[in-house]
Formats: sequence, C-alpha cells, structure tokens
Amino acid sequence: MAVTALYSLYRPHTFDEVVGQNYVVFTLVGALKKDSINHAYLFTGPRGSGKTTVARILAASVNCKSDSIACGKCESCLAIQN
Repeated sequence: MAVTALYSLYRPHTFDEVVGQNYVVFTLVGALKKDSINHAYLFTGPRGSGKTTVARILAASVNCKSDSIACGKCESCLAIQN
C-alpha cells in the first residue's frame, strides 16, 4: 500500500482552492488571462504560507495545453501535481 503524505492530499490544485493569498492569486490569474507572464516570480514568506503550492499551480497553468488556467487533466498538469 502506498503511503501518501497528509499535506499532499489536501494541497490546493487550482487558484480557486488557494486560501489567504487573494492578492497573489488575483495578480497571477490576471497575468495568465492577459497572457503577460513575467520572466521570473519570487515567492517569499514564512513556512506554510503557500509558496510552493502557488508556484506549482502557476507552473501547471503556464504549461497547460488546454487553457490559460490549469485544467488539472492534461499530461503536463498531472506531472506537475505529482
């Protein structure tokens, strides 16, 4: 039986599921919709604030084949989620 870490089960997979980072989500979703992604983003903050989670969602959105926001179903989205 495979053991899955608890944080992996409950980690958000879309921008809609991210809690407490409204400005960050608003800014990144706006950039994705306008197709004006910057060449670099620096995610800083205390441990547990969602830096890695938001970075993974952004990476999935940038690499997603179907839309500007990550679909969560294509090959690239699934590879980034796992």
